[in-house]
Amino acid sequence: MIRIGLRDARAHFPRFVMSIIAIALGVSFVVGSFCFREMMNDQVDQMLGSNTDHDVYVRGTTEKKDDASGTASTGSSGSSSSLRTYNDVDDSLVDDVAGVEGVKTAEIVYSTSGSLVLARKDGNAVSTMGSPTMGIGLAKGTWRSAHLTRGRWARNDGEIALHAFAAKTAGLGVGDVTKLVYPSGPKDVRVVGVFDTDSSQAGAIIIGLAPSVAKSLVQEQTGEIGTTQYIGVYGSGNKGAPLTHAQQEELAARVRRALPKGSKATAITGDQLRDEYSQAIKDQLGFIQPLILIFAVIALFVGSFIIANTFSMIVRESMRGYALLRSVGTSPAQVFSTVIVQALMLGLVGSAAGIGLGWGMVRLIVAGMARMGTPMSGTATPGATDMLAGLAVGVLVTFAGAALPARRAAMAPPIQAMNETVNPERPVAPRGIAGAAMIALGVVSWMFCVAIAAAGDDGDPTPVAFLNDLASRLGVGWPLGVGAGLIVVGVITLAPALVGPTGAVLGWLPSHVFPVTGRLAVRNLSRQKRRTANTAAALFVGVAIVSCLGVVASSAKSSVAGIVDTGLKSDFTAMSASSGRIPDEAITAIEKTRGVDSVSRSRMLMGVTYGSGKDKAQAMTFAEQPSLFRRVFAPVENSGDADRALRDGELVVGLTVAQDNGWKVGDTVRVNGRRVVVDEEATAKARADYQARVRSEVAGLQAEAQRLAAGGDAAGAQTKLREAQRTADDASNVDPSTLVRTKTETTHRQVRVGAIIENSVYRSMVLMNDDLAERIANEYTMFTIMLFVNARDGADLTALKTRLVNAVKPFYVITVQDRDEFKSSMSSMVDQILIILYALLALSIVIAVFGIVNTLALSVSERTREIGLLRAIGTSRGQVRGMLAIEASLIAVLGTLLGVVVGVGAGAVIQRVYESNGLERLAVPWGQLGLFLALSVLVGVVAALPPARRALKVPVLDAVATD
Repeated sequence: MIRIGLRDARAHFPRFVMSIIAIALGVSFVVGSFCFREMMNDQVDQMLGSNTDHDVYVRGTTEKKDDASGTASTGSSGSSSSLRTYNDVDDSLVDDVAGVEGVKTAEIVYSTSGSLVLARKDGNAVSTMGSPTMGIGLAKGTWRSAHLTRGRWARNDGEIALHAFAAKTAGLGVGDVTKLVYPSGPKDVRVVGVFDTDSSQAGAIIIGLAPSVAKSLVQEQTGEIGTTQYIGVYGSGNKGAPLTHAQQEELAARVRRALPKGSKATAITGDQLRDEYSQAIKDQLGFIQPLILIFAVIALFVGSFIIANTFSMIVRESMRGYALLRSVGTSPAQVFSTVIVQALMLGLVGSAAGIGLGWGMVRLIVAGMARMGTPMSGTATPGATDMLAGLAVGVLVTFAGAALPARRAAMAPPIQAMNETVNPERPVAPRGIAGAAMIALGVVSWMFCVAIAAAGDDGDPTPVAFLNDLASRLGVGWPLGVGAGLIVVGVITLAPALVGPTGAVLGWLPSHVFPVTGRLAVRNLSRQKRRTANTAAALFVGVAIVSCLGVVASSAKSSVAGIVDTGLKSDFTAMSASSGRIPDEAITAIEKTRGVDSVSRSRMLMGVTYGSGKDKAQAMTFAEQPSLFRRVFAPVENSGDADRALRDGELVVGLTVAQDNGWKVGDTVRVNGRRVVVDEEATAKARADYQARVRSEVAGLQAEAQRLAAGGDAAGAQTKLREAQRTADDASNVDPSTLVRTKTETTHRQVRVGAIIENSVYRSMVLMNDDLAERIANEYTMFTIMLFVNARDGADLTALKTRLVNAVKPFYVITVQDRDEFKSSMSSMVDQILIILYALLALSIVIAVFGIVNTLALSVSERTREIGLLRAIGTSRGQVRGMLAIEASLIAVLGTLLGVVVGVGAGAVIQRVYESNGLERLAVPWGQLGLFLALSVLVGVVAALPPARRALKVPVLDAVATD
């Protein structure tokens, strides 16, 4: 039976081509997702191996629950929200660590990400696709994996060294002068060196700063002086090479023993820190694989319909042969295995092609990323596990698609199977009833979901206690997903029952415009309702997804436009395109621009919490000018007077935050913040220790001078005395700020809730005025993320816009927009989602074309004699082509219409459910949906061309004589 199955597979191979392509597409996304994830993981490991390359790290011992400060990191790519952070340690510990046996160097490598902007040689800002601009304090021996290729390291804030990729991207070399925009403003800098690193930096722009400059930048950002997150240690055990893991553990143990008691510090191996960072970054990148797998699921799900159609037709044509096998004693299981062998062969061939296609897809993505400025060096070759996963998925999907036709072949009675009128199509009414029932249940689930959303946190969605309890436990997610699943499966189940009536409706126009070919096409659709429905389902799934997301995207754009139109009062906005922080000099430049009446700043406060103990809550907190609601944004008040509350120093709370915490107007809330203040005691001790160290060093030099003088070496004695004098002079000229020690003190304020507002943009925020904010946190640690500019009465807005653009031009990345541009930029964020929509649509269309071509090709093969007779009685070649084109177009339109109806319904439900989260307006993209319908007709015409060509190649007499 296996030999028979393999023989039949070879005989039917041309008919399997479309199914192989569908399997290959699905498997390629599966393999591609694993390859891309592993390539990214390998890239992360490579980068951390070079960027966080110290042998030992000294860090705090107390884990932070909420990190409000910035990061004084050790040259790594930055911390992530899933990475555990610990208390900062005193930077004076460097001296304790440096004296430990086996320590070559111990130092703090300060780095900052996103706060600098480098200008190209042509004067434009350097930017790459999603990669940060980093400034790192570098000197000789600071970073083992960085190697100077030309020049030297920077020594002051007027000099920089550039990573080779940054230098190439910016078009800069040693000796060139360019602009570097610091948080305080732009400055002319000279490139004094170019360096390379042991691994690719994935498109990051890395700027080597003087260590003192990097330290000042980090202290300015964090507001903390004299403390650091990490102290990096290089060991001397391997003659400059990285220590082994055992050597790292041994050195870390010695460093731990040398740390003073009460320092709240410990030493860990470099391997441990790299593992922590690696896992955190990989967790952040985890969304990429599910995103690619979505395409795989769609491709395989839709491909399964093509496979099922292919085997249904092949089984139908081969039924007499199977009946003959049964009549000579073959069991049903053996007949079943004959068909399954063909499916396994199909799955193996398609999976093998998909593995190669998936590898090529990842290589193409890597090449594209490199062209866009993000070179990747991680390996993209699929491993054995990836290939086995792709192979298993392809074979299982093919088996699932072939199982029902195989069962039909095995269970058909031999006598009936030998009959000329074998296997008339079964009635579709039972499927129609089952599908309608599932759709009804799905609609009920969606209604329940909408009721839950409308009831909110305080109300009951239904009068039934059991359902209310279920709603409180499930939320809106489960009913929404269950309803969508039931409706999609229900439509696929119901579709065969819809083929007849919808075919008559959709075929009315073609039947009247083309009386012969149109009627024949409509009749052909109804001859095999299940096959027609399965083919249409291939397009239905993709169009439903795209239509749903299209409605959501259009609703989001419409809602954003509504917020700007009805709420925003200011004439212009200004934002930073780099780190989000606007430099103070840029704010001053805007304020001084002629024609500007007022500039309102929106500043973010980090680490603010509310309440106490276990009930402590967090919310995004912003400091605003008291004029916010009068000059910038109109409030939608749920309760209280927002304008008065902000002016009086009370909290203005978003509705979502208020509901989550049970706050009402008049409640008093404990607001907790953190302020960095000078630790007088620690500062005095640091100064005393420094002076004692200097006195000891001077005394030692003087004693050495006396010894040399007593021995008759007058010149040596004079040298030592000059060295002692130089040490004393250096100590007297030391920057006092380097001896300042700070501490973070927790602040608590009891503040009244003055108003609750419903604006979707503010629903998840807490707003307070500047005076209150400055009593909770340091002013210079608040980040200005947006400016709202109001023009003077009667000012020419066009001319003012030009002056504002010119005012911020020296800062490179500050964008000034008027109301229409601001609305457009907010909408453009939604437009980026459409790229995924169009990719999904393209994938659906490609697979649907394969499905329609496959169905028509097999159908034409079944109807060879019929088409021959039509041609024999005078039907022209054009009419045959027209009949098949109309038939294919009707299938495509049927699938598209079903997808549009379900997708729009799902989008409307999502809009209602998330109406309170900002999706305030329902907008259906009728133009886009109309394009889908027009495209479906084109798909049908294109899909009909290959089968029509094949049908017309058969000579009329041969076609009529076909058995």
